[in-house]
Amino acid sequence: MLKTFITLFIICVILIGIAMLFLSVRLIFKKNGRFVKTHVGQSKAMRDRGITCVQSQDFAMRHKSPYAVKE
Repeated sequence: MLKTFITLFIICVILIGIAMLFLSVRLIFKKNGRFVKTHVGQSKAMRDRGITCVQSQDFAMRHKSPYAVKE
């Protein structure tokens, strides 16, 4: 029972290690490697289309405008 658990544990650690290696290939082998920016606010293509981060839009909408009508 213990031998089976240890074998399974080692196999899982090896598989997780291989997955981490594949996920970090770009970081390791490319000079100044970085992850691709996937956040909406950091994407130049999205900014060119006028699409911004929803958190930024929410903050802008909640920001009190000096021209707002008092209710």
